[in-house]
Amino acid sequence: MARALPPLNALRAFEAAARHGSFVAAADELSVTPAAISHQVKALEERLGVTLFRRLARGLALTAEGDALLPDLRDAFDRMALALDRIGRQSGGRVLTISLVTTFLLAWLVPRLHRFQTKHPDIEVRMTTARHTVDFGREDIDAAVRFAARPEDGLFAMKLFNDVLTPLCGRRYRDRVKTFDDLRKVPLIDTAYLPEWPIWLEAVGLQALKPRRSLAFDSTKIAVEAAIEGAGVALGPPNLFREEIEEGRLFQPFPQVVESGKAWWFVCPATTADRPKIKAFRAWLDEELERDTK
Repeated sequence: MARALPPLNALRAFEAAARHGSFVAAADELSVTPAAISHQVKALEERLGVTLFRRLARGLALTAEGDALLPDLRDAFDRMALALDRIGRQSGGRVLTISLVTTFLLAWLVPRLHRFQTKHPDIEVRMTTARHTVDFGREDIDAAVRFAARPEDGLFAMKLFNDVLTPLCGRRYRDRVKTFDDLRKVPLIDTAYLPEWPIWLEAVGLQALKPRRSLAFDSTKIAVEAAIEGAGVALGPPNLFREEIEEGRLFQPFPQVVESGKAWWFVCPATTADRPKIKAFRAWLDEELERDTK
């Protein structure tokens, strides 16, 4: 049987007093009297059988026991606040928070997001960028777009499109990269966290190619922007940089397009996939993907 917890007010009083180092300041924050805070902390100490504070002339100092309790208690309060906020959003909130990879956000989503906003003006989209796996149980995130060979187990997953790679360059190298051998003479730009040039080079039979020098960035979007500015030749999916290619700022010197073995996925908890705001965004993604095929 689980041990009964102390009263929540006593735990909150201790956390506030520990944070401020003062019963007076804690009382002011919690809108009670300093005597009430002192009484609640004393009751908690008696319940636990330990002393949590040393009462000093100019404030409070945590004992070893109080110092050990504080981090876990703060974490518990943070998790409760997050859970309550998440339930509030799920019960009818119209804020849609999405975690994305920078390249997908800037190259694919942002240029067309205005169409979603026009169609669903009542849904406020909030976006954050990250490459780590989202912990939907603890993070304030409704959905994510991730770059992976396969989505994590237990999630609703919608494949957006497979990832493909091909060399891309700006005007500076447009006329200097005509054959595969020319790649030996120019800087090759790659992604630092997951090098992709070896994938393309092996697929076209150039695994032994040694570039003259190379650059690395933490985002494909940044790598391609560097290529546009003349820093070298990058690898990327041409469908994500269609506008730059059509405008004549970016060039695809070779027709060989190689699948990387990964794909772009829209994911969210299976239990929330059909919530109205998430369902609306999924339907809009389908529309945009269909638009890309026309």
